[in-house]
Amino acid sequence: MRSDRTSRAPLALKIAAAGGLLFLHLPILLIFLYAFTTEEKSYQFPPPGLTLQWFAVTWNRPDVWEALTLSVKVAAIATAIAMVLGTLCAAAVSRTAFFGRETISLLVILPIALPGIITGIALRSAFSLAEIPFSIWTIVLGHATFCIVVVYNNAVARFRRVSGSLIEASMDLGADGFQTFRHIILPNIGTALLAGGMLAFALSFDEVIVTTFTGGQQSTLPIWMLEELVRPRQRPVTNVVAMVVVLVTFLPILIAYYLTRDGDQVAGAGK
Repeated sequence: MRSDRTSRAPLALKIAAAGGLLFLHLPILLIFLYAFTTEEKSYQFPPPGLTLQWFAVTWNRPDVWEALTLSVKVAAIATAIAMVLGTLCAAAVSRTAFFGRETISLLVILPIALPGIITGIALRSAFSLAEIPFSIWTIVLGHATFCIVVVYNNAVARFRRVSGSLIEASMDLGADGFQTFRHIILPNIGTALLAGGMLAFALSFDEVIVTTFTGGQQSTLPIWMLEELVRPRQRPVTNVVAMVVVLVTFLPILIAYYLTRDGDQVAGAGK
């Protein structure tokens, strides 16, 4: 009798899976294709010709570099804030028992469950009431609201897999809180934190809705792309930038996947 691992999937299931993958990724492949087209003003299929000129044009566009720089700065700062606050919150929720713990956990993950437009309107109203001018910091605060959730979810899941006996043994051997965190806790949760940080960076980098409400006149790269689609000067440039965004966001997600796929194998798990 063959095991489930070695049995072959039915042909119909393979065709359905291939169709689903094609449906999901064909639009992305078209973006890549139109980054090389010789046609400047419309999307013809098949393209009338292929060229690399738009990569040079994109490289020499200062507005692209300004938007890219702003996106990287915002994503980096929001990720750093999320790494600190998300880890501390995960440690408090997973390692201690107190009244209202589940309620606090729900409130922490609520921003990512709400529609982005709700979060954006709420933040814009709060900034207006507090008379806070729109700047890079208002965008950072908006992105940090959902970046914290990503780091928190990764960290709290790993914290709950780390055996409490390891921490108790470290304390019994004379280690203080910092030494226990450095030598016991951090090695066990490090990959989860790194994966959470990478996912947070990717989400912040391509965020549109919250940025629309908190950015004022500033344009991150996704906002710049939307403006170029509405009032295009050189359509293929937008596709070149879109291709870069896909690559920038895909790589952190891929690395995060490989870092967390063996997340259940932590020291002392199940003891």
